[in-house]
This record gives sequence, C-alpha cells and structure tokens, in this order.
Amino acid sequence: MSGQNTASCKVEFRRGSRESPDLDGVPGRLVGRRYPAADMSTAQSFLFLLILLGAAATGLRLVSRRTPTVPYPVLLALGGILIGLVPGLRIALLATFGVFFTVALIGALAHFALGLDWASGFLLGSIVAATDPIAVVNLLRQLGAPRGLEAILDGESLFNDGTGVAVFAAVLGTILTGHPSFVDAGTRFLYVTIAGIVIGVASGAAAVVFLRLVQDAELEILITLVLAYGSYLAADVIHASGVVSVVCAGLVVARYGSRTGRLKGTQLHGFWSLLAFVLNAVLFLIVGIALPTHRLLDVAGLALGAYLIMFAARVLPVYGLLGLTDPRGSSIPWRWRHMTVWGGLRGALSVALALSVAAYPGVNPNVSVIAYGMVVLSLIVQGGLLLPVADLLRLRSRTVV
Repeated sequence: MSGQNTASCKVEFRRGSRESPDLDGVPGRLVGRRYPAADMSTAQSFLFLLILLGAAATGLRLVSRRTPTVPYPVLLALGGILIGLVPGLRIALLATFGVFFTVALIGALAHFALGLDWASGFLLGSIVAATDPIAVVNLLRQLGAPRGLEAILDGESLFNDGTGVAVFAAVLGTILTGHPSFVDAGTRFLYVTIAGIVIGVASGAAAVVFLRLVQDAELEILITLVLAYGSYLAADVIHASGVVSVVCAGLVVARYGSRTGRLKGTQLHGFWSLLAFVLNAVLFLIVGIALPTHRLLDVAGLALGAYLIMFAARVLPVYGLLGLTDPRGSSIPWRWRHMTVWGGLRGALSVALALSVAAYPGVNPNVSVIAYGMVVLSLIVQGGLLLPVADLLRLRSRTVV
C-alpha cells in the first residue's frame, strides 16, 4: 500500500515487539504486549473507534437485559485487579474509613443535636462526605508547599469521591425502598462499589488499547472523553457507581497509558482543565436556579450547626487515621495534618448530590438546602482563610515571596 493513500491503513500486530512497552499487572498484559503502535489515519481511527463503541454498547445492552444482577464472586475476583493501584495506606484509610466515620458521625449528631430523623441524617452525611480541595491544592502549589501534602489532599479527594458517592447511592436507595436498614445499605454499597471497580478497570484497559492505535492529540481527547462518559454510563446500566467506575478507569489509563508515551500533551491537559472549570461553574449556576436557596434563611441555624458537625467529623478521622500510619509525626508533620483538616473543603460533588436528592418526594426537602448551606460555609470560612492558615502553619516556601 502507498503511504500517501489516506484511504488505506497499516496495522501490525506482532507478539513480543520491541515497540511494546513492558507493562505490569493484568491490564498491562491485556493492552501492553500485543498491540504496538499502529499507523492509522485520523478518519480511519475515528471510524474504527465508533464501530467498536457501537458493538460494545449493543453487547452491554443485551447483557443488561439478560443479566439483571452480576454474580458477587465474579465481581470480587475481578476487583482484585485494583490491588496494585492502591495509592498508599494513608490515602486509602482517609478515602474509606474516613468517609464511613464522617457519614456515621454526621448522621448521629444530626439526629441527636439537630432533630433530623436517622435516614435524613445519614443521607446528609453521605452528601457532604467527599472533599473537594481543588482551591487548596492550587494555593499550596503557588506557595511552594511540600509535594507530600499536596499528594495527600489531592489523592484523598480523588478516591473519597468514589467512596462518598457509593455510600450516598446505598443510603438513598435504602430510603427509597421505604424500609431503611443498615444491612440493605451495606449490601448496596458493596455492590455499587465492586461493580463500579470492574467496569472502570475494563473501560480503562480498552481505552489504553485505543490510545495505542492513534497518533494525534484530537483523538486522544476524544478517547478520554468517551472513556469518562462511557464508563459512567456503563456502570449506570447495571446500577453500579459511575463515579467509582470513572475513577478506576482514569487510574488504569493514567498508569498504563502514560507508559506508551501518551497523555503528556498540553492539548489534552488544557482541554480537561478548561472543561473542569466550565462544568464547576455551570454546576453552581444550576444549583442556584434549581434549589430553593431562599429557604436557606429558614434553615440557617440547622446549616450552621451541620457545618460545625461536619468540621468536627473531619478532625477526628484525619488526626486518628494519620496518627495510626505515623504516630511520631516523622513523615507526616503536624502542620501537614492541620492543613489536611482545614483543607477538607466541600465543593461541586456535594452540590451535585444535594441537587439530585431534591427531586425525590420521599426525601426530607430540607436535606438538600442544608447540604448546600454547608458547602457555602465551607467555601467562605475555610476557603477564605486558606492563605492566613497556610502562613500560620509556615507552609510557604522560602523561595516564594
């Protein structure tokens, strides 16, 4: 074939080629050792991608119709693929036990101190359980703060998003059944989490294969965009956690895709940075329109009390769990722990969850408004005092003035 003919393509599949990176782990064996870089035109790559996506969507629809439930043993076995992707004991503890403790403490104190029923209290806790310290990490980076502190805040936020949404889905699903119970909520949590992990790992592995078949930044952007929404929708079909699925898919692509030389272009990073900024702005705008924010004054006292409870629920797991991993404070200084507590802002995810529960008639309508008030207070109080607190904790680098 002529190299100038755009209607032709040359795809080589050679086992053991030197062009294939040596990827470890199960996803690496699937995508790294059989498919070296392919020479495909943009149009053909796009067509190839659409054909495979269409086939996958058709198969997924057929499976979802014939298999309403997925066997738990299969999910547990495949979920073990993620063992090699655990981001460290500290972040794992904060993103799991930290979230569970936060939901439990907020739920209990909201019941006893604020007068909410148990179901509403735990639902409120699950809405605001996940942190969103984007502004904190950006500020620390500008101040030249230690990278280890940034890694703790950023990594915790990434993983507790999935855990928080899984807990939220379990609590909300239990409430909507009309007979809330801890057993039902626990079973739902295990299912949505493990199923989301499986879908995410599979989607990420498929995306790495596609990334090896393309040669330009536009298709890299397209593949990552399809991955984000596709993995979420695939998990939603089987009633799993879309957020867990997206996070796991992103982990697989970030780990194995970068080893192929992909995911390093400024166009890809610029696209996602801009998209994240726009979506955050649009989300808060939608909340301002959809939520009855005028009722904030009616529940201002409850929102303030709930915010104080949320802050207290942040203090205990951070100091406790980080103390377990480093009791002497040698690798995690106390000033890092103080900033980890203060930097646990709530943001877009909590706002989105608050907006979603407002549409359910069986849910206490005050829950969404209180949660929104907690997010606003978090951004105003903790966000507004970030710089003074960082200076007080001497987190500014000497080279930054």
